[in-house]
Amino acid sequence: MGSLSIWHWLIVLLVIILVFGTSKLKNLGKDLGAAIKGFKEGMKDGGETADTTKKVEDGKAIAGGTIDVQAKEKS
Repeated sequence: MGSLSIWHWLIVLLVIILVFGTSKLKNLGKDLGAAIKGFKEGMKDGGETADTTKKVEDGKAIAGGTIDVQAKEKS
């Protein structure tokens, strides 16, 4: 009772295809593949070009092209 047979999974797959349609599922697969590829490239490039220098200008920390804005309290 704990595990589902292949027929249960086929019925679930059929319902998913009927609800979302094949074109949306194909686009979802392409988007997921592109996201995984981009993540892998980012991990590969991130280790090689890590810039640890920081500048602070007017309450903004700038490091390697990213700008982190620090929140200030209103008085």
